[in-house]
Amino acid sequence: MQNQRIRIRLKAFDHRLIDVSTEEIVETAKRTGAQVRGPIPLPTRKERFTVLISPHVNKDARDQYEIRTHKRLLDIVEPTEKTVDALMKLDLAAGVEVQISLG
Repeated sequence: MQNQRIRIRLKAFDHRLIDVSTEEIVETAKRTGAQVRGPIPLPTRKERFTVLISPHVNKDARDQYEIRTHKRLLDIVEPTEKTVDALMKLDLAAGVEVQISLG
């Protein structure tokens, strides 16, 4: 797999989960002899929601909620076949979304 690159994007609501998953991927890739660039922290997306507490009046009574989506980017440069096999067998946390692209 000469001149190949695997780009991995991770998304999660919990920053601890995404950091643990990133470390597992980096360890696995380095153990199999591939170079790793990253993890690169991408901007955190903050979604805010405002909800009225009262069902009828009292416009002043509101609650505000926030969801933060944390993102990381990893590049695995010149992966070997061992690297690809090890990454396919890797079991990550349930709260982490993984997008893999070959380039």
